[in-house]
Amino acid sequence: MGLLSSLNPLRPRGSDLNNNNKLPLYKEVPPKYHKHSFSTSSSRRPIRSPTTTTTAAAATTKERYSDSELSPFSSSSEADDDSDYPTTSPSSSSLDSSRRTSTINMLLPKHGHRKPPRRGPVARPRFLYRLPNKVIRWLCILMMSTIVIFIFGLIRASQLENKRIAEGKTEAIKKPVPAVWEQFDFLTRYYGGVRRLVGLEGNVPEYPRLGEEKGWDGGEGTRTGKGVPESKGFEGYKGGVLPQKGEVEECFLEVGGGKVKVPGVRYLEGRPDGFPDNVLGSYELLALPEDVCFERFGRYGPYGYGYSIKKGGLGVGEHGDREGAGEFRGTGQEVDYRTVDWADAQRRCYEANAKRYKPLVRKEAAPSGFHIGDGIRGAKLAAREAKTPVVESVRPTAAGHNKTATEEEKPPQENPQGDLPRTAVVLRCWDEFQWKEEDILNLRALIAELSLASGGRYDVHLLVQVRNDARNPVWADDEAYRARINETVPKEFRGIATLWSQTQMLAVYQGIVDLFTRGPDLPVHGSYRGLQMAMQHFAYNHPEYEYFWQWEMDIRYTGHYYDLLTKLENWSKTQPRKGLWERNSRFYMPYVHGSWEDFKQMARVQTEHGTVTADNMWDKLPGSIKSPSPPVTKPQTESSVWGPLRPEDPKDWFEHEHDPVPPTSYERDKYTWGVGEEPDLITLSPIFDPEGTSWKLASDITGYNTQRGLPPRRAQIITASRMSRRLLLLMHRETAFKKHHAFPEMWPATVALHHGFKAVYAPHPVFVDRAWPADYLARVLNGGRNGASGGGRTSVYGDKEHNMRGLTWFYNAGFSGNLYRRWMGLKVNNDGGEQFELEVDETGTKDEKTPGGMRGGEGRMCLPPMLLHPVKEVELPVEEHRREEDEVFVEVDPSA
Repeated sequence: MGLLSSLNPLRPRGSDLNNNNKLPLYKEVPPKYHKHSFSTSSSRRPIRSPTTTTTAAAATTKERYSDSELSPFSSSSEADDDSDYPTTSPSSSSLDSSRRTSTINMLLPKHGHRKPPRRGPVARPRFLYRLPNKVIRWLCILMMSTIVIFIFGLIRASQLENKRIAEGKTEAIKKPVPAVWEQFDFLTRYYGGVRRLVGLEGNVPEYPRLGEEKGWDGGEGTRTGKGVPESKGFEGYKGGVLPQKGEVEECFLEVGGGKVKVPGVRYLEGRPDGFPDNVLGSYELLALPEDVCFERFGRYGPYGYGYSIKKGGLGVGEHGDREGAGEFRGTGQEVDYRTVDWADAQRRCYEANAKRYKPLVRKEAAPSGFHIGDGIRGAKLAAREAKTPVVESVRPTAAGHNKTATEEEKPPQENPQGDLPRTAVVLRCWDEFQWKEEDILNLRALIAELSLASGGRYDVHLLVQVRNDARNPVWADDEAYRARINETVPKEFRGIATLWSQTQMLAVYQGIVDLFTRGPDLPVHGSYRGLQMAMQHFAYNHPEYEYFWQWEMDIRYTGHYYDLLTKLENWSKTQPRKGLWERNSRFYMPYVHGSWEDFKQMARVQTEHGTVTADNMWDKLPGSIKSPSPPVTKPQTESSVWGPLRPEDPKDWFEHEHDPVPPTSYERDKYTWGVGEEPDLITLSPIFDPEGTSWKLASDITGYNTQRGLPPRRAQIITASRMSRRLLLLMHRETAFKKHHAFPEMWPATVALHHGFKAVYAPHPVFVDRAWPADYLARVLNGGRNGASGGGRTSVYGDKEHNMRGLTWFYNAGFSGNLYRRWMGLKVNNDGGEQFELEVDETGTKDEKTPGGMRGGEGRMCLPPMLLHPVKEVELPVEEHRREEDEVFVEVDPSA
């Protein structure tokens, strides 16, 4: 016991085992002290017992070493009633009972006696309840037992589940119910080949089928083994608009010191037997070629497809069906593209045809002090030497032309040159973009077909975002600027590249209130929500163009680019303004809506009289999530847009003095206002009203007074569009000076709406991958307010966008990329590829009802002109050039 007592860990710290500093001992108090602890004399001095000194020392020790959470009347050892160690020495244990009694009698006053005088602050005792250690032990044992039992239960359940699976007693797993459109049958005749072509008039399309028509029965097209029909050059197509010989000066590539003409695109007449018709848009309406189709050698052969790297090609197109591949280049030669400079080619092409266009307008150098010598010359001096007008300060006018302060002071003079405007086609890109051979083919086609084939009417530019300009300080050093282009852009395209960055846009467009509608990682000046800023700034710095096509790197067109853009522009120019915004907001489906005139009247009636739909039954309710009580069964009419539709607060109006004004009232107009007027905005998707839809970016507009709601606005999905310089400069100034801005897919159309500019949706042909009932598809796509695509909760834009994944034109469509890859001879989902093109499956297992069930052997695919988006990261099999002098190549199997 002595050893245990000496090693007691609960003794107060500071006690010395070698001295007599032990816990105080209390002797039994005589009876007379039990009743009275203090004297009753006048001095009221306490009568000290023999143990008073010892008690005081003990109290001092307690106050000094005891835990403040314990009672001041008990030692630390006394607080732990269940301790396994003794609390006192053997000598003191015999007096434990008397000590406790004596302590209580000495320190606690009896009833009726005065309290001892307080010689200092005494803390009020606090008592904490603590479970005994025995109870805690049992709780721990119970918890550990529960965990062990639970683990063994899981092991046993796993064993039983494995046994059920081995015995085949598993229940069917319930899969999520697919969308309605996913249950429709896939169309197969998109994948027909060049050996089974028929004329357009003789083609019985697999889809769409009218109610009384039977399904496609296999057709009567040319069967396998007949060979590839003869191809023709597209420059001779009877319905084309390419400039003919003598109309423009021919443009060439300077390759090896000589002039080389880029070979023309070639086509085949007809379509593969049973090829489906377009479900949206119209070839006939836009005068696009409908009776021809293009296969990959005729489309891309002029640009390095189908011949080796040794000869200046890209080393792709060496696999699959190659029958007649050489003939698709016609009389043109294989161009060696290894030394081509596309910027220089476009510049020389314009200079050869400059007399056809309006006088070149130059932008004066930014004010940055003056320079001595010839090292840097201002744009004004260069323009004076060239005798061309100079832009002092560019601003838009009502007529859409860009006047300058200098021009306004001069009297109008007869223009000795032509009057054709010029257009820039601007492709968005970024400096970390991984260039592939197929991307190079597409960009070569754009430049050759738009710039060189048109005699300089178009110029193609790359607008390249620098994603990390902290690491690449391109704005601080010209050499860093050039180095970044050289590091990231293929050599042949470096001259057409212009850099921009998010921090640059932040410097130009300061003060915009960022709503962070898609979170902090997507700021308003970034490439996602602020992409339009880069386009605005580009237009400000390029006054030589009157129009700007904003294009994307993942857009493909299987026809001729010049034919497409020119016909889109020509048709849009003929459209009257009356009912234009209402027609723009609807998908045009010829199989459902009939002719274009029928469609125009339908849009007018739906707008003026309204329609009873599932959406506008609750139009009178202020909230969009309240229950329909009571429903409104009366159609809700709308007012047609006629002239500018400005924000409600006049303080939000900006430079509206020159906005177009309707010449007559809406009722008196005979569809004449706007005919022959160049649009300020041409889109390739419907221009819908985002108000009331579930589109997540409908409210991404900033800088306006929103106390009475958001301003009127319009949007189109996919930013590919043509914008006038007048529109872009107004957007630029309104963002910079008024701090107005909206999401890039909403900002151009919204500014056009506010200022009364002409905006047109061009309904180009769009195809669908499945056999939708045409009426049902029309109700889904035009399911918004009063038969439009937007304006209500039932709009296809927002939660119902998945319905458009099977189209050839939508921002996240899956069909477009798969169709393009099959057309390029690649396998998709284990379908297509080289064997499918060359061999017929005679096993009898193919039913021709699905793309995977086709027998094949019809040769490479042949598609009519169609716009496809998105088409991303197409990996073509490329020969590996090991030793150029020996022409040793290693081929890669595209099916691997």
